[in-house]
Amino acid sequence: MENEISTGTNRTGMKTSPVHSRELLEVRELQKTVPDPEIDHVALRTSYLAEAEPVGSMPPPPTLRGMAGTAMQALTGRKMHVLLDKLAERAAFERTGTRLYDMMLQKVAAAPSLPSGMTIEGVRQIRDEEHGHFQLLASTIEELGADPTAMTPCADVTGVQGLGLVQAMGEPRLTIAQALSTLLAAEVIDNASWELLIDLARQFGQDELAERFTNALAAEKRHDATVRQWLAAALREEAEIG
Repeated sequence: MENEISTGTNRTGMKTSPVHSRELLEVRELQKTVPDPEIDHVALRTSYLAEAEPVGSMPPPPTLRGMAGTAMQALTGRKMHVLLDKLAERAAFERTGTRLYDMMLQKVAAAPSLPSGMTIEGVRQIRDEEHGHFQLLASTIEELGADPTAMTPCADVTGVQGLGLVQAMGEPRLTIAQALSTLLAAEVIDNASWELLIDLARQFGQDELAERFTNALAAEKRHDATVRQWLAAALREEAEIG
């Protein structure tokens, strides 16, 4: 496993071949004289957007507790399914986060060296905390009388969003610095999403849940700071600065 990026035979830029670049630009000018196709792609896509159905639906409460909680919130004009959808979204992303750190553990174990301050134990601790957050959310959904195994609309969307992170982390050629950059992207999303969930829980009068989630957010802030430190060290060492 290579752990540094070096200068090589990368010829992807146009400036590596001025002659071909000029020819390519000439063809581009010729394309402007070709009439546009009759299909209006913008209008076609607009029609798709107008006709598209939502990404799934929320399942009805499977328990009496869930039905009672939904009814009580409905009396105040609040839609309980919105909170449940966001809880499921967080659970789905925390599950993805756990997978990302599982994959990072494999990379760390195979790496010839690690950035200053980074240890396999530190990575494992964050992984275990991510998994703990998933369990917290799953149990919270169950406490509210809903089904933590249901695929809700927001959980579906965040699963698709996280797929890119999982695919990136699964790339064997990634250096430790590139893998840390991938983790940092996940942590930034994590922190913002926990903040929004805490605010939403308070608006539903779920102060106890908000307090639990505040503890999770504190851990996520530590994750963010730690990954940033590791990434900064990796970049300094790769650039041989200091």
